[in-house]
Amino acid sequence: MTEVAQWDVFEASFEGPSGGNSFLDVRLEAFVQHKSRQMRVPGFYDGEGIFRIRFMPDTEGEWLFSTRSNAAELDGKTGSFMVTPARPGVHGPVRVANKFHFAHADGTPFLPFGTTCYAWTHQPLEEQGKTLESLKKARFNKLRMGVFPKDYPYNVNEALHDVYQKDSDGQYDFDRPNPESFRHFENQVKALGEMGIEADIIIFHPYDRWGYSDMSERQDYAYVQYLAARLSAYRNVWWSLANEYDFLLNTKPMHQWNRYFHILEENDPYGHLRSIHNGDPEANYDHRKAWVTHVCIQNWDVKRTGEWRLAYGKPVVNDEPEYEGSIIQVWGNISAQELVHRFWITTMRGGYAGHGETFSHPDDLIWWAKGGELRGEAWKRIGFLRDLLEQDVSNGFEPIDPQTRYPWNRVSGARDGDTTIIYLGEHQPLIWAAGLPQEPGDYQVDLIDTWNMTVEPAKVVPAPANHPTRHGAVVMQRKPDAAFAVELPGRPHLAIRVRPASA
Repeated sequence: MTEVAQWDVFEASFEGPSGGNSFLDVRLEAFVQHKSRQMRVPGFYDGEGIFRIRFMPDTEGEWLFSTRSNAAELDGKTGSFMVTPARPGVHGPVRVANKFHFAHADGTPFLPFGTTCYAWTHQPLEEQGKTLESLKKARFNKLRMGVFPKDYPYNVNEALHDVYQKDSDGQYDFDRPNPESFRHFENQVKALGEMGIEADIIIFHPYDRWGYSDMSERQDYAYVQYLAARLSAYRNVWWSLANEYDFLLNTKPMHQWNRYFHILEENDPYGHLRSIHNGDPEANYDHRKAWVTHVCIQNWDVKRTGEWRLAYGKPVVNDEPEYEGSIIQVWGNISAQELVHRFWITTMRGGYAGHGETFSHPDDLIWWAKGGELRGEAWKRIGFLRDLLEQDVSNGFEPIDPQTRYPWNRVSGARDGDTTIIYLGEHQPLIWAAGLPQEPGDYQVDLIDTWNMTVEPAKVVPAPANHPTRHGAVVMQRKPDAAFAVELPGRPHLAIRVRPASA
């Protein structure tokens, strides 16, 4: 009997009809069963008369399957397979956890630290190899990537593969996906999964010269269904309906976007995460809708993170708080220090941020578009932040004051369990007590330099018996607001971490 590990991919292939257009004419699905539990799994055509079903089992033990199809050659096929324990380091797909956060299926917390390489799978194979090697040394665990190639400044080369086949006149036939292109794409998704990186798959985008963004409504629906059938069985898949969906509303009105979400719900039996991304900072989709699992936005004003949490009641992932780089566009030329600063603000306000690099290059080899090599400095500090948070994460870091009242509308702080982290950002006081423990105890207090990536014991001093109000006046208190304070060296971009001494 075939064996497959929990959360890996079981695949069965069958020979079927190859005449006509099997992408449109042939329907295939399987019903997969473990004991009394049954799941529907869509099948797909992989070209040359071969049809496949893929399944990601989430439970150990024996599973049975049977097929149903309108083609006699594919109907009524049966089989079984045995699911063994998950391989070391495999924790299953990522889900929403504790309302504003994420965890793997086995409960392991997941803190997304993502980056963007929109068209990396459409570059020459050598460049794709460099991307994977760069990701091995970085600490990113999520990668935004498009199914379609991208036509945009700094990214005008032809794609490695056509996503759809061409007809006899050399025109794209949007009723015939190119299996070679999809095989390559899914192999790279699988490669990311083996590295522990989630593939945040962007289904549509407006930057196109091939006609992919102008497919008909029917063709769009067929495309989304085909994607779900081919890719849902990979545990590291996230669905992003679009990069900048609002720039496509003239050709893809709102009812279509809603329908795309429903097609994913109907054809992804595992319920992978689903989001949609805006272009205009004020054109957010209504993320309150039930079929949206988390908020995906771009906005440079990261101090609004708490506002978005309150508005939508879901995890907030700001995948584009602008990019470290040197290109002429203003969104692509902030400093590494500023991007790291925005990461810290976002995470301490209960959200998650995304990285990107857009450094000018004579051959337009820019990470944000093509992958390749990381040339900046932010990625190292972002990895440092991830390592710090993963030491203490249990439920997800929650902002100290989700209403962002004073002083937390200026500085940022968060807690998870017994650990408190306060990020002072651009502020550089000589002493700090707000948000620190109010009761005496045995604490480990550390001073974190977010740029130099150092952690050292902080100098603890008696807490002052006064504190500044919102308007700057000094209000005398009978007793301090905190059990102690931290003396600081008076420079920006520092953080304070407090946890029990036994941590």
